[in-house]
Amino acid sequence: MKTLLLNPPSFEKFDGGASSRWPATREIESYWYPVWLGYPSAMIRDLGGESRLLDAPPHHISPEDTAQIAKDYEFLVLFTSHVGFKNDVKLAERMKELNPGLRIAFVGPPVTTHPEQALNASPVIDFVTHKEFDYTVTRYASGESLEKIPGVHFLKDGKMVSTQPEPLVQDLDKLPWVTPIYKRDLDITRYNVPFLLNPFVAFYSTRGCPALCTFCLWPQTFDDHRWRQRSVQDVANEVEWALDAFKPEGLQEIFFDDDTFTFNPNRMIEMSKAFKPLKFQWSSTSRAHLDYETLKVMRDAGCRLFIVGFESGNDQILKNIKKGISAKRSLQFVKDCKRAGIKVHADFIIGLPGETRETIKETIKYAKEMDAETLQVSVAHAYPGTEMYDWFKANGVILNNQMSDELGQQLPMANFPHLPAAEMLEWVHKFYDEYYFRPRVVARIVKDAMFKSSERKRLYKEAKEFLATRARRREMVKGGHV
Repeated sequence: MKTLLLNPPSFEKFDGGASSRWPATREIESYWYPVWLGYPSAMIRDLGGESRLLDAPPHHISPEDTAQIAKDYEFLVLFTSHVGFKNDVKLAERMKELNPGLRIAFVGPPVTTHPEQALNASPVIDFVTHKEFDYTVTRYASGESLEKIPGVHFLKDGKMVSTQPEPLVQDLDKLPWVTPIYKRDLDITRYNVPFLLNPFVAFYSTRGCPALCTFCLWPQTFDDHRWRQRSVQDVANEVEWALDAFKPEGLQEIFFDDDTFTFNPNRMIEMSKAFKPLKFQWSSTSRAHLDYETLKVMRDAGCRLFIVGFESGNDQILKNIKKGISAKRSLQFVKDCKRAGIKVHADFIIGLPGETRETIKETIKYAKEMDAETLQVSVAHAYPGTEMYDWFKANGVILNNQMSDELGQQLPMANFPHLPAAEMLEWVHKFYDEYYFRPRVVARIVKDAMFKSSERKRLYKEAKEFLATRARRREMVKGGHV
């Protein structure tokens, strides 16, 4: 079947659900790659079928234009998200209206955790998948009947039918590369992340995450805690292909968007040996566990930046969320990164189990001591299907299950007796203010802007977006919407 694999239109300046780890629009416009959809798109192509990966958000394709595009297809694979599900259903219904013969599958975390609820949301949804869906949707696109395909849920006579689970993909080297699909279907100059070098390309070298963080959506609801890896050579070969293929677009950096790219330090040494002759800049996700010697080898092979989820500066909160790393160890990691010449983008979360005003102040002080190059602060939101969601529910702190307002602005989910939801949003603003308006940080930003015109333009654009987001949040609080 002629297949459209869709990351659907979302809120303005939000990249939607396919691979996004963020539950709402960001302070600054960012777009990540829909990596998960790239694999079956390539698999269908390799089997002689016709496929297209359509990433609507960064290409600014409207819902109506998306529905018009779908008129030319027989099968739609729509990657949905918790925050976008309702709008995705409306879009699917419009597509079905324009193309009554279109078969529609929803994939992604929310349909894995609540398949029956998803199927009952609209009769236009023919089936949903369970966890990884590479082979599942490829088989359907190739003409196999639903009853014979593992990993699907569908309604029959008003009752949900579930086939046997599709085993997790173990040999990742057997999967096709996603970067040729990017070259065919996407404009990489549309993808922008403020702390990366743009344009960039992102893909995976592993799947799954052995860490047990209670809040994290993906390993608990989608790609599992079982860590699976591609061979070093296969990753290096795709890097080499991408560096050549995207020269015309001016590719600046490759980002490894694994749940935890650096999980195995020995693999990082091997990867660095394979990367060094290719002479390119790259960044990745990381845990705060690598030693200086490993970091030095990685830096010499082109590693530029890590995205690290530190979450909190309070050790009890880190234990509550099963982070598995102490605040002290994380500080040492950042010191070692600076010594090795690797930048760090730090992620923190306000409102985790055990949070108080004092622990927030402690975390802000901790972040300033850490002094990462950039940081991002969010309010805790527990996704259904995660251990933290169960904790929130058991402790009666859930204010509502709504992740965002109608404009995509993040809404606090928990309302602790000692820490009201509206106050958490104010703490996000205080966190940013206290961190970024320090003399050393201002000097660092001004220095970059003085010598790089592109940096001046970027900073001006991001400052406008950040201030606009802040204003909208404060309006939410004043209007009693939190």
